[in-house]
Amino acid sequence: MSTLGASVVLVEDGLVHIELPFSKAVTQQLGYVHAGAITSVLDSACGYAALTKAPPDHEVVTAEFKINLMRPAIGERFIAIGKVQNAGKMLTVCTGEVRAIAQNGTEKVVALMQATVVNVKR
Repeated sequence: MSTLGASVVLVEDGLVHIELPFSKAVTQQLGYVHAGAITSVLDSACGYAALTKAPPDHEVVTAEFKINLMRPAIGERFIAIGKVQNAGKMLTVCTGEVRAIAQNGTEKVVALMQATVVNVKR
């Protein structure tokens, strides 16, 4: 996340927010934040949310995700929100979204994700 300039801004039980400030370093040819950067912060938000529900002696890894990129990622900053929907013994299902926040404070959802995360014993 440090490579992208992203940082965790909220951690609660089953919920994590990661903020990504706009940077030309992560844009694509039209000047929008690249889908790879958006996907990375959202995958991490879902993974960290799952980690809050994992047993103490476990780490987590993503097994699968599906992402919908709904509109160009245009904004001053972006908030990736990962939320646990169901935490089982081995698998955790999370949903997530990325909100683009404009300079005037308006927000638009630019991406949605569903992810399956696996608990891995250390």
